Amino acid sequence: MGRHNDSYHQAFILVGFSDRPQLEIILFAFIFIFYILTLVGNTAIILLSIVDSRLHTPMYFFLGNLSFLDLCFTTSIVPQLLWNLWGPEKTITYHGCVAQLYIYMVLGSTECVLLAVMSYDRYVAVCRPLHYTVVMHPHLCLQLVTVAWCCGFLNSFVMCPQTMHLSRCGRREVDHFLCEMPALIATSCEDTMLVEAFAFVLGVALLLVPLSLILISYGMITAAVLRIKSAAGRKKAFNTCSSHLTVVILFYGTIIYMYLQPANSYSQDQGKFLTLFYTIVTPSVNPLIYTLRNKDVKGAMGKLLGLLDAGGH
Repeated sequence: MGRHNDSYHQAFILVGFSDRPQLEIILFAFIFIFYILTLVGNTAIILLSIVDSRLHTPMYFFLGNLSFLDLCFTTSIVPQLLWNLWGPEKTITYHGCVAQLYIYMVLGSTECVLLAVMSYDRYVAVCRPLHYTVVMHPHLCLQLVTVAWCCGFLNSFVMCPQTMHLSRCGRREVDHFLCEMPALIATSCEDTMLVEAFAFVLGVALLLVPLSLILISYGMITAAVLRIKSAAGRKKAFNTCSSHLTVVILFYGTIIYMYLQPANSYSQDQGKFLTLFYTIVTPSVNPLIYTLRNKDVKGAMGKLLGLLDAGGH
């Protein structure tokens, strides 16, 4: 018990960007705007995928789940971050930090697997179009989403206790704007090699394995698209996949760079801005990426806005 007493129930100080006070107000405005965009955009995607019968397909079922993930992911971080940026108080309670770490890791890990599931959906749509409705039946879609969520909970329930039970010798300062695993590991005063090894193994399982499946899916999609003789057919196939591929690059690029490197080579300043990107910017642009190239979503949005306008008159 002695090794845990120093870290139990003590509030943490989230250093964040307090060394750059002039930047905090700018970041507050920037993050607040992107958070509103995230709330509006992802809520719109969820509502449209529920109310519009044309969007009752596997692709939009997965997209609705992704939007729900992004909403929860951002909301688990932004309110606390805005509070800390606005005033001099930079603390977060011990239990608040634990909750944030658990939620953050569950949702982040689930999104990694869900993006792989969505790439499989795109593979079936392009490479086996005649069998799409048979292969991607509702029961399978539900099973795939359940697997994604189970992977997220498993990762969180393995890594969070190990991270929080590290002895910190009274250290309360976390050099980050949220309770993130690498930053919390860095506050420990004991040997963290075993915890880092666990984190690396699970990181490979939840980052590189899904990414490999995504790359295989898109390799097969590319081969199938190149076999399409008509330019219109190639363009349609490209539009079907380009939105998802853009989201994959934005999300995986930053996550892999951050989590698959040793803690001693982890640059906190660089880590903070990369975390800002994939927790604040990416969830806000995902709805935009999916709607810009998607006639179905734009049509459903137009129909919904038309109904709202008619109801207003």
